[in-house]
Amino acid sequence: MNRARIIVAGIGPGSTADITPAVLEAIGRSDVVVGYKYYFQFIQSYLRPDAHCVDSGMKKERQRAEEAFDYALAGKTVCVISSGDAGIYGMAPLIYEMKRAKGVEMDIEVLPGISAFQKAASLLGAPIGHDLCLISLSDLMTPWLVIEKRIAAAASADFVTAIYNPKSEGRYWQLYRLHEIFLQHRSPDTPVGFVRQAGRADEEVTVTTLGAFAPEAVDMFTVVIIGNTQSYVHEGCFITPRGYYRETEIEAKGIGQEIMIKSFRTIERELKRMDWPLDHKWALLHAIHTTADFDMENILYTDPHAVASLYEMVETGRLHTVVTDVTMVTSGIRKGALERLNVEAKCYLHDPRVAELAARHGITRTQAGIRLAVEEHPDALFAFGNAPTALQELADLIHRGKAHPAGIVAAPVGFVHVQESKHAVKPFVSIPKIIVEGRKGGSNLAATLINAILCYNDAAQLKPGRDV
Repeated sequence: MNRARIIVAGIGPGSTADITPAVLEAIGRSDVVVGYKYYFQFIQSYLRPDAHCVDSGMKKERQRAEEAFDYALAGKTVCVISSGDAGIYGMAPLIYEMKRAKGVEMDIEVLPGISAFQKAASLLGAPIGHDLCLISLSDLMTPWLVIEKRIAAAASADFVTAIYNPKSEGRYWQLYRLHEIFLQHRSPDTPVGFVRQAGRADEEVTVTTLGAFAPEAVDMFTVVIIGNTQSYVHEGCFITPRGYYRETEIEAKGIGQEIMIKSFRTIERELKRMDWPLDHKWALLHAIHTTADFDMENILYTDPHAVASLYEMVETGRLHTVVTDVTMVTSGIRKGALERLNVEAKCYLHDPRVAELAARHGITRTQAGIRLAVEEHPDALFAFGNAPTALQELADLIHRGKAHPAGIVAAPVGFVHVQESKHAVKPFVSIPKIIVEGRKGGSNLAATLINAILCYNDAAQLKPGRDV
């Protein structure tokens, strides 16, 4: 006696043209075909005249599986059909689980089918050309909190994401929540495509953006595909590149600059917001590159056009001096850039006059250094990466009309008076400022922000590191 056997077959998304020959052959030789009653219209002409059809309504999967086992154990050739691919939200896992639970001897053969997301993708263009994630919004079998966790993971990891079961009669709000989560991680310009009744007579294909996407336009017969940060639309087609046409060849002076250019391109792709003004983005990329801290996107503040205007002062010869609070900031400013632009970087901390001035007035040495600097270079660009007392000193001198700096880079780090010192320079609206808000900062950060200013003419080409 032959061993009992069940064939589990995916019949594709709905058109007979999308059913594989292997599946048609299996259906044509089956004694019994088991499936959701709606699907039989797509295979009717391929059934044997004497085939027995076991059809039932939605949510009757276990019942259908039980009947399939009964017929197979009775010696019948049984084919269980699923729409799309039987292994993707289909009957194949249930059949395997039921075999294990029953402990019966049974051969199972799974025949793949074209999945709904594949059919939808082909109608949209080429949206799934790179790493892909499939998520079902049905919470009948999976708790919503688990689904939401998966949504956030897919969105943050930049997966192209296909959405199954976006809505039903009782499930109306989940797609809105998914949309909200994706907008926290992706640009509103991210392409989105959705296809209703893919492969069927009333097929509808729509290409839009994440920002313009309207969940109310989607129903339970729709598959939604959300692009990644490289996806784009061309001539109405939604495309996610695999990478064959990469960025133009990197033209770098050496390995150091080449690595820096590649790093900046990586950082840019991972930014949450894609529409930063160029000069702010240039400073932001430098800050993240130096710290590996993407929180900089939340805490780096620049006055409008601050980086661009400070570079223009340097380029036209109106800004000759950068004053720093500590020598570590001075050391981090690229010497090649200073020489190329005829700019001097100075730190007064070790000036012999500083110790005497600090002792006489009961102030810190960094405060004393700023007082001396203001006397000799009142119109310098001042950069702070360590000492909040020095930044507060400059703010007080500006307030009293004794300093008129060309600009301020405020990035002291620490816990005492750090945030207050940064707040103190904010009111000087006529002075271009770059501020690392909150407690974070550091000498390396202050130096890299100065470097961003000195090479701003490379920003449009996203080509940092010429002076590395």
